[in-house]
Amino acid sequence: METGAILTWTLQREIPIPADVSTLLLQGENAVAAFATFRDSAIFTTKRLIVRDAQGMTGKKVEIYSLPYSAINMWSSENAGTLDWNSELELWTRAGHIKVKLAKGVDVRRLDALIGWAVLQSQ
Repeated sequence: METGAILTWTLQREIPIPADVSTLLLQGENAVAAFATFRDSAIFTTKRLIVRDAQGMTGKKVEIYSLPYSAINMWSSENAGTLDWNSELELWTRAGHIKVKLAKGVDVRRLDALIGWAVLQSQ
């Protein structure tokens, strides 16, 4: 059964791993890479993808999405074309379909390798 995209995230650029991410990590879990999103960040760890979404006028309200790599069934990546500036990464998970859009300059092959490493090492 085909499901529509339940979530769409846009990664703007790779950033240093935020210092306050350590409060979200479990024992034995380490942050590997981080990307800026529209209002916050997405962090790839050794166990999951964490997306923090600041909300409201002040951004003090924060929603956190946590996607364990073990929940990813399949993924695809698409590099930017001549007329299409954005790349995309799509994840099919037990929770549904997630589309990750990549701003110009974000290396889709780096993300593809991160997802491949994460999903295949978690099995």
